[in-house]
Amino acid sequence: MQTVIAILVHTPPWVFVLLALLIWLGCLSLRPRSQPLRRLLIVPAVFFLMGLSRLVLGGKSIELLVVWLVSATLLAALALYSGPRNVTIDRDTGYIRRPGSVLPLVRNIVVFVLQYAVAVVTAMKLNIGIDVAMAGQAISGACAGYFLGWTIALLRSYRAQTAVAATV
Repeated sequence: MQTVIAILVHTPPWVFVLLALLIWLGCLSLRPRSQPLRRLLIVPAVFFLMGLSRLVLGGKSIELLVVWLVSATLLAALALYSGPRNVTIDRDTGYIRRPGSVLPLVRNIVVFVLQYAVAVVTAMKLNIGIDVAMAGQAISGACAGYFLGWTIALLRSYRAQTAVAATV
């Protein structure tokens, strides 16, 4: 229990603010809603930058770079395939209408917990039987790749709907 308290005490306050924001945004997406494109891209941008930061700060070897790139490529492909397909655009406001879903909340928490766990293990310099740097790069690459692919899928769908709306 003392270790958990020590970890929480040494966690920068901005981490808790980020977690609260991610939970709040995830809870908002439980209900159907409309929002502008720029607002819809906040969470993907945050997670993409978090994933990219580990590459920039921790990619000291070619092996780490390869791990990051492979995981980013695989998850980007998955997100391109499974990302938002048919967005509905309100022609009057330009807002995107989305159905309610638990997926964004679960995704936000899972990605946050994975990134946080890697940061804690790295900070504590634990030797837990796996290469922490490799695992960290894989998680960060997967995170950046997934959210990049998801954003591209959303923008493609948005453009297609905008083009359809312009022809009508």
